[in-house]
Amino acid sequence: MCLAIPGKIIKKDKDEKGIVDFGGVEKEIILTFVPEAEIGDWVLIHTGFGIQIISEDEAEETIRILNEAFDQ
Repeated sequence: MCLAIPGKIIKKDKDEKGIVDFGGVEKEIILTFVPEAEIGDWVLIHTGFGIQIISEDEAEETIRILNEAFDQ
């Protein structure tokens, strides 16, 4: 099973790398697949790569579902 986790871009450089916030945990990711993503955008992250820009509502719903699944 593959899992993509939403994160919010908080920093971006011109080398297609960025920093995303995963609820207080910051990680460097590669933005090659979503070069149009900007600071403040939510993206789905899989294996260190941003793979899709999503809305804040989609991100919050996904996080809620993941929290429910892993809290059981």
